[in-house]
Amino acid sequence: MNILVLLKQTFDTEEKIVLKDGQIQEDGVKFVINPYDEYAVEEAVRLKEKFGGEVTTVTVGPARSESAIRTALAMGADKAILVEYEGEADECVIAKLIAAAVKDQTFDVVLGGNMAVDSGAGQVAVRVAEIMGIPNVSAITKLEIGGDTAMVERDAEGDAEVIEVRLPFLATAQQGLNEPRYPSLPGIMKAKKKPLAIVKPEDLGLAEEELKPKTRVCGLSLPPKKQGAAKILTGDLADQAKQLVELLRHEAKVV
Repeated sequence: MNILVLLKQTFDTEEKIVLKDGQIQEDGVKFVINPYDEYAVEEAVRLKEKFGGEVTTVTVGPARSESAIRTALAMGADKAILVEYEGEADECVIAKLIAAAVKDQTFDVVLGGNMAVDSGAGQVAVRVAEIMGIPNVSAITKLEIGGDTAMVERDAEGDAEVIEVRLPFLATAQQGLNEPRYPSLPGIMKAKKKPLAIVKPEDLGLAEEELKPKTRVCGLSLPPKKQGAAKILTGDLADQAKQLVELLRHEAKVV
């Protein structure tokens, strides 16, 4: 079974976001595999362990994205493709680059994260499925494959939906699908020698017009700071209730 995993490198979720001139500052920031993509890598490796085959990962991003790729290889992926791209790109452009990078290969299953934690768009994977001409199922929490079909359970706004889909297909992983493994020391050492193909956009045969973003981020801003400090009421319950009523009446003016 040949499996493709779509990866993105994102900020560590514990990093503090710093903005300057409407842009996120990346100096000194720790980057990791997008957490939802980790579920996709883990599921791909489990499928390989069960059915045999090969796991390929593909990433579009700057040169620093190699560290995320090496983590996926250490988890058990077999080889990787990095489309090294520094230019302005939206989800549409990224999907085209991914599809072009793997157009000469065939896959039984394509997996990606349900969304990226930095943008929350959730568009790249489904766009890739459209370009590749295969069905897609989003936000899956369970996957079972038998023969040329798969039974997929997906999160449907707090409920569960079961879908049967024929291979090949694309699915995006939701939290709860699995528990991603930590790369072992032998896995980390092996990852250094696993194949990593680095390609440039101009190598993929895409027209200049195809690399023009359809959307543009005009600027970013942090949420406004909360006005006023919290007040802690003291005394017994009767005193606290009296204080609360006074505050609501004279300061908040809601009663």
